[in-house]
Formats: sequence, C-alpha cells, structure tokens
Amino acid sequence: MKVVKILLAIILPPLAAFLQVGPTLHFWLNLLLSFLFFFPGMIHALWLVLTDQT
Repeated sequence: MKVVKILLAIILPPLAAFLQVGPTLHFWLNLLLSFLFFFPGMIHALWLVLTDQT
C-alpha cells in the first residue's frame, strides 16, 4: 500500500495527502501547494507518506 501512496504522491499529490492524513491542515496545505506550484505539492505529499503522519 505504501508503494501505491508514493506513486500517488508523484502523480496526484492531494489524493495521496488525503489518503494519508484525511481532511486535516496538511491536506489543505498540500492542495494549495499543488494548485499554485505542482512540485512543492509533490514534495509535501512524499514527505507525508514517507514519514507516516497519521
């Protein structure tokens, strides 16, 4: 499942963030980062998935 979340973090960062932490501040921040600049959103989503923020 972690591999799927990593792939989602690269392709669809907000979805990976939502699946990892739910509708919290981290998800909304990731959504904003992804809308403004895709790369920071991707880095944030990878950070969420790889550090197991649950």
